[in-house]
Amino acid sequence: MTHAGVKDETDLLERLRAGDEQAFAALVDRCHATMLAVAQAHVRSRAVAEDVVQEAWTGVIRGLDGFEGRSSLKTWIIRIVVDTAKTRGVRDAQSVPFASVGADEPAVDPGRFRDADDRYPGGWKVFPATWRQLPDEGLQQREALAVIVSTIASLPPAQRAVIRMRDVEGCSAEEVCAALDLGEGNQRVLLHRARSRVRSALEQYLP
Repeated sequence: MTHAGVKDETDLLERLRAGDEQAFAALVDRCHATMLAVAQAHVRSRAVAEDVVQEAWTGVIRGLDGFEGRSSLKTWIIRIVVDTAKTRGVRDAQSVPFASVGADEPAVDPGRFRDADDRYPGGWKVFPATWRQLPDEGLQQREALAVIVSTIASLPPAQRAVIRMRDVEGCSAEEVCAALDLGEGNQRVLLHRARSRVRSALEQYLP
């Protein structure tokens, strides 16, 4: 985290500990969707996931004074969600292995690769568009943003949780692994699959 980021988080913590309702409302707006995505990756229904998130927020409020800053505030909050979801899942017999959801699906449609008898077997038929070269004006359009949002929402829970933490919340790979109890390889695979789905959806939308 940069020096400015540390200062911003310190200021936010001071406001939260002082009972600043606006600061807490802003924190909820920023983190709630990702917390729900993480919870859904650990339990079997959205209703239970919503209960988990509400319980986790109670844990956040109670634990603010004891937060020591050994991780970022976001990582600490997600860790509370994970612990709450695991406890709730065991209690209700509704827990699921986090990385198992959608783990065996192909990251990219196999039809986009050359056949075994081709001169270049396994290669791309047409190379995908480069993410960083997508036109800024296209990404700024509401339609393109809607494609991204809807595609992320349709991802398997584990992929959705990882891509939200990495690409929406801006967490590092290390933070995601620590918060979600993921190995580096699993985190990388889940993120790759999620980004591939979003990229594919954008390629169908953008010229």
